[in-house]
Amino acid sequence: MKGIHFRNLREAGHPATLAKRYCDEGADEVVFLDITASPEKRKILEKMVREVALVLDIPFTVGGGISGLDDGRLVLQNGADKVSVNTAAVSDPMLVSRLADKFGGQCVVVAIDAKRRFDSLEGRVVVEDGEERFWFEVYTYGGSKATGLDAVEWAKKVDELGAGEILLTSIDKDGTQSGYDLPLTRTVSENVSVPVIASGGCGNLEHILEVFQKGGADAALAASIFHYKTYSVEKVKRYLEENGITVRL
Repeated sequence: MKGIHFRNLREAGHPATLAKRYCDEGADEVVFLDITASPEKRKILEKMVREVALVLDIPFTVGGGISGLDDGRLVLQNGADKVSVNTAAVSDPMLVSRLADKFGGQCVVVAIDAKRRFDSLEGRVVVEDGEERFWFEVYTYGGSKATGLDAVEWAKKVDELGAGEILLTSIDKDGTQSGYDLPLTRTVSENVSVPVIASGGCGNLEHILEVFQKGGADAALAASIFHYKTYSVEKVKRYLEENGITVRL
């Protein structure tokens, strides 16, 4: 499913079918996020994880409804290479460490869904170069619950707790195809030691190039441009290579 700002979801296709297509096109990784699992208080869809894993020979990350070691183990046993946690990690930060200790930090991705805040003194500051700075707040339960956590501080904490990667999604940009949130991506990337995957807002080739060059991202996640066949993965990678970004072809 794909929506805008995590809302008004519409069907994009069968996960296994899309995953196979992206794998064949040269994607480096596939991420499957069951965004209604936590709000609906249910576990991940095991059958769906197995179906996707069977058609892939690239890393496969799975998130949604993972609240403990048993859930993480189940996802990995059904074919995933990495486990992504968000809501459960905010509720119990030490879950990140337990997962990393049990399965290895390379298997643990912390997903951070963040939204800009303007309604406080901390929310908007103009720095000397004229660039506007924002306070980014962490949201859980599929982007529906504000936590009061500062996204940058939370990213630094999960880095210290043993996360292997951070999947950073801008709720403001999600589904808009107006470009990644560069200030959010850049600020988080500058403050953590682990790879940051930028997510939310990709609408064209230039946006992906920009999030590497100006956002400091280590990876770029995109959905709409691939689901609706605006671009192929191969075309994106060729464009990036032509513009000086090192990619696997």
